[in-house]
Amino acid sequence: MPAPHLHPVAVLVLEGAKPLDVGIPAQVFTTRASMPYEVRVCGAAPGLVTGGDGLSYHVAHGLDTLAWAEIVFIPGYRFPDREDPPPAVVEALLAAHERGARLAAISTGAFALAATGLLDGRRATTHWHYTRALAAKHPLVKVDENVLFVDEGSVLTSAGAASGIDLCLHILRGDLGVAASNHAARRLVAAPYRSGGQAQYVPRSVPEALGERFAATREWALHRLDEPLTLDALAHHAAVSPRTLSRRFVEDTGYTPMQWVMRARIDLARELLERSERGIEQIANDVGLGTGANLRLHFQRILGTTPSEYRRTFAKGE
Repeated sequence: MPAPHLHPVAVLVLEGAKPLDVGIPAQVFTTRASMPYEVRVCGAAPGLVTGGDGLSYHVAHGLDTLAWAEIVFIPGYRFPDREDPPPAVVEALLAAHERGARLAAISTGAFALAATGLLDGRRATTHWHYTRALAAKHPLVKVDENVLFVDEGSVLTSAGAASGIDLCLHILRGDLGVAASNHAARRLVAAPYRSGGQAQYVPRSVPEALGERFAATREWALHRLDEPLTLDALAHHAAVSPRTLSRRFVEDTGYTPMQWVMRARIDLARELLERSERGIEQIANDVGLGTGANLRLHFQRILGTTPSEYRRTFAKGE
């Protein structure tokens, strides 16, 4: 049994498992004071599992771990389009889902998840190199090759290995709030948040200087969220036209510049709600939204809840 108040997480290692895909959830969710999770790495059976890229894994647990876990991660593995995972694995995943566990696939782990039928009729993604293969092998799955991850509630999928970090941080944001997710991102030296709707890769080359300039502009904006920020001001800082900024910004982030600014303001509001006792009006002013009514409007539109409800759920110490 897991220790009291720890949420059980299983990392299911299949034959040919990719090292980075296995390591990401194991490291992100490893038990520490700031992370109320217990991680167990398992396989189809305890013992040696041959991995990809010249590595193998000695796992201590078998499929019974899936009956224990609240979240099951399925790392990517080699040659996912050639054959389905063992029937026992498929049955264990189905049983875990039926029991209420969330199933989260990283990269080509989506093929194992698709083999259960749980992705039929739902959106999903995988590594861009395998999106067509996933669509061909599982035609009922709505494969989206232009996103980093897809959250369908009880089943989640992500693209290539690095987007597994984005998926894990997304889960943390939902479970523990923005402050905990940002803390984990800092520990990983990773971007605190990349939208699931962000493209897996930029469709055409972007000059390096332009990419650096946009990163600097986003950083500049993050330090001025309490000030008026307009498209013209962002474009002026980036030294490009508003039209160019808008086009390239969507390619880079999945959002228009002003959508990105609004999300950043809501994220800052979330962290202030979690970590401070400031009132709604003060927080609205601090994040550049002016009034509490404006904050409530955008909070409801983006997150589907109110600032007060959010604070009750995620306030520090609860």
